[in-house]
Amino acid sequence: MFLPFLKYSLSAGFLLGLTTLSDNWATKSLVSNGQTQVWADTLNRPDENRFTKRVLSNDLNEPMELAVAPDGRVFFVERAGKFYLYNPTDRKTRLLYDFPVKAVDKYLNGLLGMTIDPNFRQNHYLYFFYTVQDKEQTKQRIARFVMNDDNTLDVASEKPIIEFPIDLEVSAHTGGSMAWDTHGNLFISTGDNTVPFESNGHAPIDERAGRLTFDAQRSAGNPNDLRGKILRIHVEPDGTYTIPDGNLFPKGTTGTRPEIYVMGCRNPYRISVDPATSILYWGEIGPDAGTDSQQGPRGYDEFNQAKKAGNYGWPYFVGDSKPYYQYDFATKAVGSLFDVQAPINNSPNNTGIKNLPPAQKGMVWYPYNKSDEFPQLGVGGRCAMGGPVYHYDAALKSTTKLPAYYDKALFVYDWMRNWVYAVRLDEQQNYQSMEAFMPTTGDFRRPVDMEIGPDGSVYMLEYGSVYGIDNDDARLVKVDFNGGNRAPVAQVVATDTIGLAPLTVAFTGDKSRDFDKGDQLRYAWRFEGNTVASTDANPTYTFRKNGVYRATLTVSDQLGKSSTDTLTIKVGNTTPQVAIQTAQNRTFFSPKSMPFAYNVLIKDKEDKLIDKKNVKVVLNYIPKVNPEPQMGHQQLTSTFSLGKTLIAGSDCKACHQLAAKSVGPSFTDVAKRYRDDKTATAKLANKIIIGGGGVWGEHAMSAHPQLSREETTEMVKYILSVGSEPSENRLPQQGNLTLNQHVGKEQLGRYLLTASYTDKGALTPAPGKPRTQLALTKTDLLILRPSKVLGSEADELHDMTRQGKRLGNIHNQSYFVLKNIDLKGIDQLTYFYSSKDKAAVVEVHTDSPTGPVISTLAYTATGDWKNYKEVSTSIQNPGGQHDLYFVFTKPETPNRDLFSLDWLLFGTNATAAQSTKVSPTGK
Repeated sequence: MFLPFLKYSLSAGFLLGLTTLSDNWATKSLVSNGQTQVWADTLNRPDENRFTKRVLSNDLNEPMELAVAPDGRVFFVERAGKFYLYNPTDRKTRLLYDFPVKAVDKYLNGLLGMTIDPNFRQNHYLYFFYTVQDKEQTKQRIARFVMNDDNTLDVASEKPIIEFPIDLEVSAHTGGSMAWDTHGNLFISTGDNTVPFESNGHAPIDERAGRLTFDAQRSAGNPNDLRGKILRIHVEPDGTYTIPDGNLFPKGTTGTRPEIYVMGCRNPYRISVDPATSILYWGEIGPDAGTDSQQGPRGYDEFNQAKKAGNYGWPYFVGDSKPYYQYDFATKAVGSLFDVQAPINNSPNNTGIKNLPPAQKGMVWYPYNKSDEFPQLGVGGRCAMGGPVYHYDAALKSTTKLPAYYDKALFVYDWMRNWVYAVRLDEQQNYQSMEAFMPTTGDFRRPVDMEIGPDGSVYMLEYGSVYGIDNDDARLVKVDFNGGNRAPVAQVVATDTIGLAPLTVAFTGDKSRDFDKGDQLRYAWRFEGNTVASTDANPTYTFRKNGVYRATLTVSDQLGKSSTDTLTIKVGNTTPQVAIQTAQNRTFFSPKSMPFAYNVLIKDKEDKLIDKKNVKVVLNYIPKVNPEPQMGHQQLTSTFSLGKTLIAGSDCKACHQLAAKSVGPSFTDVAKRYRDDKTATAKLANKIIIGGGGVWGEHAMSAHPQLSREETTEMVKYILSVGSEPSENRLPQQGNLTLNQHVGKEQLGRYLLTASYTDKGALTPAPGKPRTQLALTKTDLLILRPSKVLGSEADELHDMTRQGKRLGNIHNQSYFVLKNIDLKGIDQLTYFYSSKDKAAVVEVHTDSPTGPVISTLAYTATGDWKNYKEVSTSIQNPGGQHDLYFVFTKPETPNRDLFSLDWLLFGTNATAAQSTKVSPTGK
C-alpha cells in the first residue's frame, strides 16, 4: 500500500573552467573543442565514505516540502499545518506558524508544499500550497507571505495567488509541489483528485451518473480544469499572475485553462526545474494494477521530463504511453484502445475541449515487478519523486558541495523503495543512464523532498518508516561531501568482555582504519569515566569492581579528524554454557518422517541450581528458505517465522502496524476479522499479489506481483496468527522429536532447534541482597536442512555462477563450499549434473581447497547441457563438522565450461544406489 496523498491524494554535458581537484577521487577530464567535457565515465566515482549524512531536525510529523534560503536557513512544512525554520547558526529548529489548514481524513490534504521566491534576498517572499475551507467549499490555495528580518512570518501579509476547488470526499492525489525556472516562472503540481477504486488499478474513467469523483477525465484529462496538471504562471509584485508564453493552451482558447503547462498527470507529487535549462522534471505516482488486464496495462510509476508544454496522457495512457481500452463501467464492455496521437475526452464530466494534444511518454517508467527497461530500480512498492538537477560550481567556496562527478545529474528518488538515483542525460538532455546514490550508507527513511542547497549539499526531508504515524525517524537531514581529509574509523575489539572481578581485558584498536593513505593515527582509551587511561593501540586494562562499563576508543589523525567506538564490558558474572547434544547427524534430516533424539546441557558457574523456568527449548520449522546461500545462525534465530521475515523485507510496514492503525488496518485487526474464515489464507494471499480495496475503507492495497503464492501464503499465516495469544511450545531439556512437517513438501525447509538459558544475574557487593544486574543469556541453535542440496544453496563460490537453482560456468580449479557439514551416518554422495562434452574430476576437500580429500568423482560428459545424469560416489566421514570444498579439476585443455550442477544428495548405500538415469528435460 502507498501513501494516499501520493498514490491517491549526470548527464553528459559541458562544464567550463573545471579546476584541478585536490584529492585523488577525480581524474583529469577530457578536453573537446576548447571546452572541458565532463562525462560520467571520465571521472572516478567518489567513494561513498566521502558522503556524510547528518540529522538537522528530528521528531517531525509528516514533513512535506522544504526550501533552503541563500543564507543557509532551511524552511519546511508538515502536512498538519506547521511551518518550521532550521537555523544553521544555532542549529535549532523553531516553529514559526501553525497554518489553520484543512487536513482531511488524518492523512490527506493540508499544508502540502512551500517554496521561496528566486529574489528572496530582496523581497523575502515565501509561497505555500495548502487546503482551505471557504463557505463550505474546499479549495487548494497557493499564497504568498513575507518573512520578517527577525525570523518571524508576517501572517497579515498573506496574498492568495491562485486557488482551485477540489472534491473533498476524494482524499487522494493532491500534488502540492512548487518550483521556479530561470525566468521567474512558478510551476505548481496538482493531483487528479480522483477515487482510484472499482477501476481495478487501471484507468479511472467511470462515466456513470453519480460517479463524478471516480472519473479522472473530469480533472487530469480535462483541459478546462487545473487538477491533474503542472501549472506555470508568473507572479507579479502585486500578487496577481500572468501567463508566460509557451503554455499548453494559448490564453483565450475556449474550453481550456491558460495556466496549464503539463496535463495528463495522476499525482505529480514532487517536481523540480533545472536552473540552467528551465526543463521541468517530476515523479508521476502511477496506478496500482499489478498485471495487464482487459482494461489495459498494469500500473507504472514514471520519472518525466517536459522540455516544452505537453499532455502526458493520464488517464488514457501510462508509462511509455501504453494505452488503456475504452471501458464501459456499467456494461463491462471493452472498446478500442485510446489513440496516443489523437486522444479524445468524450466524458460527460469533461468541461473542456474534447480533442486533446498527443500523449508524451515517460522518460523512465517501472512497475511493481522488475522492469525490463530499467532493471536496476528493483521490485516492490512504488512512489516516484522528482528531485533536483545539480550544477557543479568550481568557484563556489564550499567544503561540502557535491563533486564535479555529479555535474548536471538529475536526482530522482522513491518514497517506497528508499533509494535515490542520479540520472545522466546526453547533450540533448535525453535519458542516458542512471546509478544509485549512496546505496549502502544512505539509510533513506522514506524520502519525501530533496533539494540542493546554496552550499552545494543535499537537503532532504525523510517522512519516516510508517505512513500516517508520528514517526520517530521523521527528520530533516543534510548530506555533505568531503573531498579532502576523511576522519579515521575507530574500531574496538576485545575477546573477554564478560567475567568476574578482577577482569583483565586485552583490547585491540589497531584494526581501526583510515581511508586516506599515510595518515598518522593517535589512540585515546577511556575505560572508567572520561579520563584517558591509555594511548596505546592495543592496551590491557583490569576492571576491579563489579559493574557495566563502556570502553571507549577515540582515534584521531594528524589533522584533527576523529571518530569514536565503544564496547560494553560486564564485570560480575559469567555467561552460561548451553549445548544441544545429539548422537545423530547435526546437519541433515531425512526426506522421510524420523525421530530426533536430543539433550540440552546447561552449566553456569554462579548458579548452583539451574532454574528450569529460565530454560527455553523450542522447535520451529521454516517451510521454505529461498535457494540462495544458507543463512547464518543468528539470522535464522531472529527470523524463524518465514512470513514475518518476508513482511519485514517488504513495503508492508509502510502502511500497516502490528496493533496500531495506519493508512491500512493493523495486523491484529486483520486477524480478528478473518478469524473464522476458512478461506482467508488463500483469499488474502491472492489479494497481496493482485492488490485491491473496499474492505477497510477507500484506501486500496497495492499489488505485489513480485511475490510468489508460497511467499504471500506464509505472510498471511503470520498475520492471522497475531490475532490470538501465542502458545509457546516449550520442549523438555531432553527428549525425542518427530520431524514430519516437511513430508510431502518441496525440500527447501529447515528445522530450527533452539535452546537458551538466562542465569540469575550477578551478586551485589552487599551480602544477603538479591542479584539485581547482569543477568546473561546464552543460546545454542541446531539447524537441520534437507539431505538434498540445490546447487544454488552453496555458501561460497569461486570461479562459477548461480543460474537459477543450479551452478554453472564451472572451469578447472573452480570450487563451491558448503559450510559446517556433519557427515555422521553418510557414506555416499549423489550428483545430478550435466556436462556437454568434457569429462573431469570433482574432489571434496575439508576446510580448504587443498585440505584432505574425502570423496572423488570422475564423471563423464552427458552429451548436452539439457541432459542431466544422476551419479553416486563414496564419501568418508572425517568426524565432527567441517566446511566441504567441491573442487573441479581438469588440468589439460580445453578445461572450461565443465559442469552444471542441479543438486547433491547426502545419503547412504541403502538410500541412494549408484545410477545413470538421464533426463532429457533436466528435471
